[in-house]
Amino acid sequence: MRPWSNEELEMLRDTARRFYAEQVTPHEKRWDAQQHVDRALWNRAGEIGLLCASIPDEYGGAGGDFRHEAVLYEEQAYANNASFGIQVHSGICAHYFANYGTAEQKQRYLPKMATGELVCAIAMTEPGTGSDLQAVKTRAERRGDHYLINGAKTFITNGHHADLILLVAKTDVAQGAKGISLIIIETKDLSGFTRGRLLEKIGQHGQDTAELFFDNVQVPVNNLLGGHEGQGFVQLMRQLPQERLIIGVSAVAFIEKAVELTTQYVKERHAFGKPLFDLQNTRFTLAECKTEAHIARVFIDDCIARHVRGELDNSTASMAKWWCTQKQCEIIDRCLQLFGGYGYMAEYPIAKMYADARVQKIYGGANELMKELIARGM
Repeated sequence: MRPWSNEELEMLRDTARRFYAEQVTPHEKRWDAQQHVDRALWNRAGEIGLLCASIPDEYGGAGGDFRHEAVLYEEQAYANNASFGIQVHSGICAHYFANYGTAEQKQRYLPKMATGELVCAIAMTEPGTGSDLQAVKTRAERRGDHYLINGAKTFITNGHHADLILLVAKTDVAQGAKGISLIIIETKDLSGFTRGRLLEKIGQHGQDTAELFFDNVQVPVNNLLGGHEGQGFVQLMRQLPQERLIIGVSAVAFIEKAVELTTQYVKERHAFGKPLFDLQNTRFTLAECKTEAHIARVFIDDCIARHVRGELDNSTASMAKWWCTQKQCEIIDRCLQLFGGYGYMAEYPIAKMYADARVQKIYGGANELMKELIARGM
């Protein structure tokens, strides 16, 4: 049991484990082919209380805290799944509404997000901007009682299914970062809004990742998150540490699963007349991987505990995102090597883990940016 866990959280872990085993794993190959999960999965997750786990119950959430989210993301990784966009929906988007939304916005959107009636995405990245949020070009010009929105977004998780989008846009181009706002987009029957192609990726094939286009889209002024223009960049900066911690939590769980799978494999696989585990190189490699996995676990558990206490700073969250995803890629690569040629075969879980891991060093802020943020705090 984690040092931050308790009996209630372990019961949630059991529920999540069954959910992934019964509702997710059997459908993975089909979802990889169609490039998104079935829409019904969101409703099923909502029915059993797995969505918005850390949102207050007065808004339809489960009333938990970040520990509850961490349990769900760990179990997703242990199931070797990267297709279900629960992290963006519950761990990221829902908290923008909970922390910055008006009373009306919270009541309007959070209960439906908790049931899965609404799937949410956050649209930050644009073609040509990458991690530079201050450089976004999407415009939201106020015209009386509505905003006129023009622009494009790319690499948007949950973009295909999204009924609700938190759009990062410039409401005042002359103000730089201070001119950025978050606009709530309800996509149903929205004139001028189109979804581009589902993007073909190296890994995470079942993850719904899409392009979004806004051509003279009109949304009410009341859809401005929080009701005040120019607060978007501050809101993003305050929420990004949790996003980066979420990525670190998943990275560590994937590391642990990779070491477990590889240890099992090398004890069963024979070469040169004996199990691969009897070879010193194999044992030494796994000993190193196991040690680094333990270090990552201790670090991420401390980050989780600090975050729940309200003490996780941006620099430490950046450390967690950078170091844990770097180790995820390194350790999975070393584990794949021990599988030999079979490690390169798509039907082996380690191959899927290898392909899915690479983007972890890119999204949520590229790891190079994480080092810059760490250095600024020194």
